Amino acid sequence: MTAQILDGRAQSAAILDRVEREVAEFVASHGRVPVLATVLVGDDPASHTYVRMKANRCARVGMRSRRIELDASTSEEVLVETIRELSADPEVDGILLQHPVPGHIDERAAFEAIAPSKDVDGVTRTSFAMMAFDEGGFQSATPGGIMALLDAYDIPLAGRHAVVVGRSPILGKPVGMLLLGRNATVTYCHSRTVDLAEHVRRADIVIAAVGRPELIRGDWIKPGAVVVDAGYADNRGDVEFDAAAERASWITPVPGGVGPMTIAVLIDQTMKAARNREAARASRLGLTPAGTGTD
Repeated sequence: MTAQILDGRAQSAAILDRVEREVAEFVASHGRVPVLATVLVGDDPASHTYVRMKANRCARVGMRSRRIELDASTSEEVLVETIRELSADPEVDGILLQHPVPGHIDERAAFEAIAPSKDVDGVTRTSFAMMAFDEGGFQSATPGGIMALLDAYDIPLAGRHAVVVGRSPILGKPVGMLLLGRNATVTYCHSRTVDLAEHVRRADIVIAAVGRPELIRGDWIKPGAVVVDAGYADNRGDVEFDAAAERASWITPVPGGVGPMTIAVLIDQTMKAARNREAARASRLGLTPAGTGTD
């Protein structure tokens, strides 16, 4: 058996093509361009690369990206105030705080300064709660990308055993909740899990989200399992790809799997935030939202 590829590049391009059409319709209806504000603290090269990629995707679909760069010595208070100002800015539809931030800053405090209505990266407690209770809101971008990728290839989820390796609040935990919401049976594993290999061997779906290159060995993979590798460090994923591909039915490449989907979901959710804001404005003013009828 050789696994088929879950192609994040192709599927993300399809999402961005759709969003490009939606942006054009939005501009025609509302006379303004959706805006994503990106906040970058420090000079980490990888973070600068990621922010540049996101800006390029914004331009590709016709959105505007507003980039705010802060020095690495920026205090937590200044960062939080900067984000609060963006949350109150009527021209901004979505806010992305590029993480990680410098160690002297409480990242959670910075995330919570993002207004939930503009949390297009899905990092606030409010977004997590709304996602977990299936009450709308914005999904964490990488978990949302994983789910979109699985759906694009019609991977069945209901009744299947999914093992999530990783428990971060913006990746491992939310992707498990999304899988649970789709009726998968979910097991969380982490750094203190005993016999990790045995848990992985029982999985129909493996979500690797640790950031430790090739932590998950290929011979751990159950024949026919679906493997989604969301890790990336030293140009490698969390899964021993070649060996895993000999056993899995579907697998994501690294790069080219989850990464492009993350950015596509971020852009898609920015478009959703812009529409939500215009609908809320119309409601406040007692107007009929553009593009809807009254009869």
